[in-house]
Amino acid sequence: MKYAIVIPDGAADRPTEALGGRTPFEVARLPNMDRIASEGRLGTAQTVPPGMAPGSDVAILSLLGYNPAKVYTGRAPLEAAAQGIEPRPDDWVFRCNLVTLAEGTMVDYSAGHIKTPEAKVLVRALEDHFGSDTLRFYPGVGYRHLLVIRGETFKVRTTPPHDILGLAVRKYLPKGKGAAHLRELMDASREILDAHPVNQVRRDLGENPATQIWLWGQGQRPALTSFRKQWGLSGAAITAVDLVRGIARLIGWDVIDVPGATGYYDTDYKGKAAAAVAALGDHDLVVVHVEATDEAGHNGDAREKVRALENVDRLIVGPLLQALEATGEPWRILVAPDHETPLDLRTHQSKPVPFAMMGAGLEPSRGEPAMTEAHARRTGMHVAVGHELIEYFLKR
Repeated sequence: MKYAIVIPDGAADRPTEALGGRTPFEVARLPNMDRIASEGRLGTAQTVPPGMAPGSDVAILSLLGYNPAKVYTGRAPLEAAAQGIEPRPDDWVFRCNLVTLAEGTMVDYSAGHIKTPEAKVLVRALEDHFGSDTLRFYPGVGYRHLLVIRGETFKVRTTPPHDILGLAVRKYLPKGKGAAHLRELMDASREILDAHPVNQVRRDLGENPATQIWLWGQGQRPALTSFRKQWGLSGAAITAVDLVRGIARLIGWDVIDVPGATGYYDTDYKGKAAAAVAALGDHDLVVVHVEATDEAGHNGDAREKVRALENVDRLIVGPLLQALEATGEPWRILVAPDHETPLDLRTHQSKPVPFAMMGAGLEPSRGEPAMTEAHARRTGMHVAVGHELIEYFLKR
């Protein structure tokens, strides 16, 4: 049996005036997803357990069959695994965004979606200034980077910067044991970044500068059982996002690089599909994760969210279906967002998400013609414990 999972990150939504009272799933032309929904099994899943924050870290762990309530230690340690960073037991790992603040307000959680080459120059400048035996900056992709602090104890509350767009940041600064050190680093980063030539050029071009770092998503190294040990299957992941790459590595999967995968609207959909089709040749299960839908949700950009969904359907789901059907052996495919990122709210939400699956041995739903949130609810199939969805998908 061959398996494929497609995760359009944050694609689930709610009716919005920007789309005439409809959701992106309802507006987008999605013939391949609709085929899976109408010929296969359609339903909803609660990917975020009660009391946990609705991040992709928690939700994707659920989609892959891991109970976040038991294994989750924080977002940043998962991203560290993607970079080959192996934290020691006394290390704390923090997500380190390059952000744009103006007059104490969070203007941009991504510093204008700064490109990786520019961002690496800035992060190296921070490492040159602050780096020591107990504090290290590690450059990542785009605005997403990491900070590792050794030998300190933290019990802090932090806030994702994408949750506070347009808000004054003062009441969202780190709080708790160790928070003072984090706030000092965030404040001190302004002086290093403000005068940096990279930011001077960005201002000249009318682009948002990286005015400071924002620390959040802290945690220590998690322990995850290998996917092969748990399910007897090999796996591969195609994604631009370090979070997903890190989860994949920690569960023993191969991570396949696609040079044009950016984690944004301009990602190479065709390249990701080609990599996934090739990976099916020597892996039991392949996951393709696309971040563009989530970014559009955070940006409140209805047009881009619809377009990203259509690109996922046409350029990824379609080719995967064709490849699976051509294998000559049994197969199954699952399409599921990890969480909601509603256009009107511009941040993650915890409500159940729609999923659609089809393939050998899967009983079809009854009469729902399309993959939308409303059709998924009407089937009556609801997976209340999100990490149990994979068991239904993989059962033989």
